[in-house]
Amino acid sequence: MNNDLTRNWWLVVLRGILAVLFGLTAFVWPGITWVVLVLMFGIYALMDGIVAIRTGLSRTKESPRWWAFLVEGLISLAAAAIALIWPQVTAFIMVLLIAGWAVLTGILEIVAAVRLRHEINNEWLLALGGIVSIALGVLLFLQPVAGGIAIIWTVAAYAVIFGALLIALGFRLKNQNVPGNRQTLRSA
Repeated sequence: MNNDLTRNWWLVVLRGILAVLFGLTAFVWPGITWVVLVLMFGIYALMDGIVAIRTGLSRTKESPRWWAFLVEGLISLAAAAIALIWPQVTAFIMVLLIAGWAVLTGILEIVAAVRLRHEINNEWLLALGGIVSIALGVLLFLQPVAGGIAIIWTVAAYAVIFGALLIALGFRLKNQNVPGNRQTLRSA
């Protein structure tokens, strides 16, 4: 199973890159309309869902814990479908959709990190990403009427932080896969 995770390190990095690109785009154009934000979020959640499902399905033979990534991917696909099919969703509903998505995927990321703690090293990066996701969701549930730019920047900051954590985890997995590198990730 550990071999499979390190062999597919690039999927983790790809998820991180997509998150960072989404976040940077939102920072660069903070005045975008809610419809554009809905579409950007929908495209990001679609890509994230596809990659998470691929990650889960690639691990079905080696681990019974593949389901956490699969469920996370399905939640992301559902959020993407809602955002892309009904882009005229109001700002309030969009904030609640993002908040719910962030909390649910954050919980699943923490579950995956806990379950993987004996199989991979530095799983804390995934758990920390889950905590950041939950924190964003709770913040958005508590302040749903906050200004549009504040919401956009909050989501952008989350995406950049979470993406950077995934990229760091992915490259650590890649380094673990280097032939002749017997060093564990915990000692890195």
